Amino acid sequence: MTAAVTAMITAVVGVLGTLLAPALSQRLTARQRAEEARLSGEQRRFDERRAQYTAMNRASRQFHTLLKDALHRIRDGVYTEQERTQLEEARLDHRDRYAEAQMIVPERILQASREVNQVLAGADAAVKRLDRGVAREGESVEQALTDLKAADTRLSVLRRLMRNDLGVTD
Repeated sequence: MTAAVTAMITAVVGVLGTLLAPALSQRLTARQRAEEARLSGEQRRFDERRAQYTAMNRASRQFHTLLKDALHRIRDGVYTEQERTQLEEARLDHRDRYAEAQMIVPERILQASREVNQVLAGADAAVKRLDRGVAREGESVEQALTDLKAADTRLSVLRRLMRNDLGVTD
């Protein structure tokens, strides 16, 4: 009985192994593909966030720079239609980058961006009033430049938050 039972067990194990090997192989392959798809999705989301952060940072800083330039040019009496157009394009680009970011980035980044935007929008409104000669009482180029300085710290905070979210540490 032992030789026959051993032979029978060996045969059953062999048949089961032959039958189950493709199923186990298929299951292992499916798991590997699922993991690859998950990692690919994570990488794609990371790349989207990084691209969005780059665009937001560039647009915010460009808008800030052009606002500062506009205020200096208004003060010096050399603000031209070309600068007005550049500033408007930068404002629209800044707005568009924020709109795109709303669908991708975490709320803490959006909040920091809103805080930057609050300063930039105030400066933009002041530039327009000063340029048109309808400044509010007490509003001046010097005051607008001082107010715009608040964006420096907020831009740094926004950049730091974005870098931390991407895992960049120094």
